[in-house]
Amino acid sequence: MHILFMGYGKTSSRVAKQLFQQNHQITTVSRSPKVDDFTQHLTQDIYQLDLSQIKPVDAVYVLLSPSRNTSLSSIEAYTQTYVNSVQPIVNALKSHPVKRIIVVSSTRVYGENGGEVINDDSPIHPSDEQGRLLLKMEHLWQQAYPNECVIVRPTGIYGTSSARMVKLAETTKTYPNIHWSNRIHIDDLANFLVHLLHVEHPEKSYVCTDNQPQPLHEKILKIQRELGLPELVLESERETGKKIFARWGGFNFKF
Repeated sequence: MHILFMGYGKTSSRVAKQLFQQNHQITTVSRSPKVDDFTQHLTQDIYQLDLSQIKPVDAVYVLLSPSRNTSLSSIEAYTQTYVNSVQPIVNALKSHPVKRIIVVSSTRVYGENGGEVINDDSPIHPSDEQGRLLLKMEHLWQQAYPNECVIVRPTGIYGTSSARMVKLAETTKTYPNIHWSNRIHIDDLANFLVHLLHVEHPEKSYVCTDNQPQPLHEKILKIQRELGLPELVLESERETGKKIFARWGGFNFKF
């Protein structure tokens, strides 16, 4: 198959490498130049996207993220990256025989924030504008490709750097309440995205998480103890965040 990646970062590169090793042809598109010897890379602006000179595309992965080097607000960046990008990509793909399009969204579309349990069957009620924009993006892709589109909603992705958590451990003296956090290792996410390409009858959407929700203060406390740092004090037993569990769809994760 000829597989196209819209957006080419750390997760995309892991997925693309696996698919190349399965003898698929890989073309990638991003706003900045990339160098991988197993891909044909196109440095293009999504809003001026031209796919007329590449071989017919059989499958597409959409893994976009807002640029960090921008003067746009968070809302403007989400709108530009996730919502306004859909139609230009759809237009550029019109002449291609796309059989599957896998769109990476986020569990941010689930707006609960009181320690509730969330799974693939939970109703979606975004609580902020970013969540509403991600949900709008999902709907636009599903409208454009009602039979080919699969939405993947990962929780927080980890596995590339521990610097952020170490900094939190060094600077956190107190924590206001029990805040549930949910994670997925970047390699598990990549493996799942590869797996989805080969599922004959996929679900319309999937939550992607390690099924191990944990209070954030406990993760910080664990690092503090490992590094011999002063231990934080929990100020309240009130719960925020959500506990997210995935229906794996027959896929075995290696945690």
